[in-house]
Amino acid sequence: MVSTMSRQSIDATNHLRISELGRRVVGGGAVTREEALWLFHLEETADVYDLLAWANRIREHFKGSKVHLCSIVNIKSGGCSENCRFCSQSAAYQTEAPRYGLVDKEAVLQAAEETAANGVTALGLVAAWRGLDEGPVLDQICESLDALRHSGKARPDASLGIIRSQAVAERLKASGLECYNHNLETSRGFFSKVCDTHSYEERLQTIRHLKRAGVSVCSGGILGMGESVEDRCELAFALRDLEVDFIPINVLNPISGTPFANLPPLAPLKILQSIACFRFILPRREIMVAGGRAVNLRDLQGMMFMAGASAMMVGNYLTTLNQPVERDLQMLKDLGLETDWEESDAMERPVARTAAGHGKDVEPDAEIAPQTTEMAPA
Repeated sequence: MVSTMSRQSIDATNHLRISELGRRVVGGGAVTREEALWLFHLEETADVYDLLAWANRIREHFKGSKVHLCSIVNIKSGGCSENCRFCSQSAAYQTEAPRYGLVDKEAVLQAAEETAANGVTALGLVAAWRGLDEGPVLDQICESLDALRHSGKARPDASLGIIRSQAVAERLKASGLECYNHNLETSRGFFSKVCDTHSYEERLQTIRHLKRAGVSVCSGGILGMGESVEDRCELAFALRDLEVDFIPINVLNPISGTPFANLPPLAPLKILQSIACFRFILPRREIMVAGGRAVNLRDLQGMMFMAGASAMMVGNYLTTLNQPVERDLQMLKDLGLETDWEESDAMERPVARTAAGHGKDVEPDAEIAPQTTEMAPA
């Protein structure tokens, strides 16, 4: 009998190196920028699947089988003065995003009821504007946060733009704010191509104010805005240096009328590879997949947990739709994952850490932390 099978030599060099880095991270070590960038640049499908397998091991080692769920409610929509090029809520662009003023605390409490009914532990109040200063708007926001805290329905979170004053951060904290989302969006070097009506440094300063106030920080970015893999790597290390608690990863969902409307979509495997690289760089943090996951990952959504994700946003985004919550919950059940998340799991801090902070989320078409796009607030 003649065999049609032929022997081929298989180069296991990358497999061994990925395994070496994975074992180091599981053992409490860290990857260097050069090593992380090498992971981002992996091209062979077999190598990417090796990377995902190790990211899954790292997630299970540090986070177990628990998945943190959060939701957002848009408390002020449209008309934002900033020109974030991914965002449908910017006044600079003609989009079909809804516009309405600041909602009252009754609307917030109604959203909290829906959040609790779905087993979600956190509700983020998101507003489309540049930022928050002292005044009557801050008073109303604090009243809503306080009502949400005393309702016991969900953890009071928020994504309210740039905070220029430590006093504002302290007032938010005193009103019950536990986590604040303010995304860096991308690397420092690429940021001006995303927005030029405010600076990257203003975003960093906002995070510092919230951390000094003792508020947990949620900060991440948006993939697929034309950035390089080097930019993605730099974003991950910037977030590691800031010691943020939650890292929302959004994937651009292009919105008609915005400057990024015609950008080509990222391939699902490239998205999963990026999530896995973030897990290697940030092994102990909560990595949340938010805006744009349904439209970009499609049938591969369940693989985001194999890629290292330990949290996800459920319910609709700011101006775009997500898949039904029931489908998300069934997906978690099918994967053998749990939703009974304890705050201590996510808020775990390195020994040297002194203060906490949390950020915004972004919209599905842009990021998980925007001010006017479909992602987790930004």
